[in-house]
Amino acid sequence: MAILSEITLYPIKSCGGIALQAATLTRAGLMSEQIYDREWMVVDAAGACLTQREHPKMALIAPRLKLDTLELRAPGMLRLEIPLGLPDPDTAPTLTVQVWDDTLQAYDCDALTAAWFSNYLGVACRLVRFHPNALRLANPKWTGDIEAPTLFSDGYPILVIGAGSLRDLNGRLARAGRTPLPMNRFRPNLVVDGIDAYEEDYVDTFRAGGVVLKPVKPCPRCPMPSIDQATGEFGPDPLDILQGYRAKPEVDGAICFGMNNILLEGDGETVRVGQEVDVELAF
Repeated sequence: MAILSEITLYPIKSCGGIALQAATLTRAGLMSEQIYDREWMVVDAAGACLTQREHPKMALIAPRLKLDTLELRAPGMLRLEIPLGLPDPDTAPTLTVQVWDDTLQAYDCDALTAAWFSNYLGVACRLVRFHPNALRLANPKWTGDIEAPTLFSDGYPILVIGAGSLRDLNGRLARAGRTPLPMNRFRPNLVVDGIDAYEEDYVDTFRAGGVVLKPVKPCPRCPMPSIDQATGEFGPDPLDILQGYRAKPEVDGAICFGMNNILLEGDGETVRVGQEVDVELAF
């Protein structure tokens, strides 16, 4: 029996995640306490997104959802509280921002927040929040006729990885005399246990209660899995092991781990850790 074994929400792109026991699934991704996955993003002076790829210590920015604020902690920094209430879309300041190939308007968070991130990262930057009037869609090459909105994710609303895939990778690392890696190196939203290694590659749909997810694209891997999420430092990179067996021709030979998913049914439904997942294969 397949089960949902982990749920993780990442309020700020490329920063720490929040492990949850339950979350709401929406077309735009996970949501908890009205906060969406990757609802915030750090941008440079030109409005381009900053990520762990260039600033690995972003991994150590730890968020916590409180009653009416998002609390942030980071080594050597005072605690920061970000209000959760949405600004007035007609009067709040906005910035033009870029996340990969997409350019859109976003709320500009206040100067105090910008100073906090700039001091911690050592580079002039600001925190922005996804604007409700903005629309960003996953690539229709992979979603077909289904419009799949996403916020500041790399491109798709929900990343799913099978626990068996990580066990297989860690077995290969062990045989090479390497240290096993935790799942947070790969930053999935949902982890499904009880399926074979890499079986998620061949799934047509995941069904959990009233929720139906469809894997649409293998997740190509950049250097981020080499960053230790507990230290914010580059550590052993698993890509040298993965490249021997995880290059996917359908994404031009990119090394892939996990599957990007879109929501077919169940917008607003709740999923829970331990919930049974019905897995329908695509063949």
